[in-house]
Amino acid sequence: MASRIVAVAALAVPFLTTSLSGPVTARAADELGTPVGRIRLVAKSADVGVGWTWGTGTLTYGHHTYHFTIKGGSIAAVGYSKVEGTGTVYNLKHLHDFDGTYVAGNGEATLGSGVGGSLLHNGNGVTIKIDMISQGARLAGAAQGLELTLTR
Repeated sequence: MASRIVAVAALAVPFLTTSLSGPVTARAADELGTPVGRIRLVAKSADVGVGWTWGTGTLTYGHHTYHFTIKGGSIAAVGYSKVEGTGTVYNLKHLHDFDGTYVAGNGEATLGSGVGGSLLHNGNGVTIKIDMISQGARLAGAAQGLELTLTR
């Protein structure tokens, strides 16, 4: 058991160091474009092969805060988790371009609590880089589609 913990830690440290360091973050921002907004969200997922995700969030864009809903599905997943995340929005030129289905090709392995990140892209060219903290027991290894819709 101890050797598994050491192995996981050895694999995680380089990833976390790379993810949190300034120069790498600056390069990633350059590749994604200029940050134009921020989001905060809380979502829950329940899965048995095919799953469902739901939640709410806020978008800060142009000195205003907008609320949005989250709903979507995933495949090849089992379990339940609650996710809290913050993210940076790129390539949002008009507020109405935020609405849409975002595709995320990410995996999740949560037992108790964990951290992760993902890039979400919609058909309007908007990209969201999100960092997440999850709680629960869930294993997911496939693409996920999330519909984000501003509430008016």
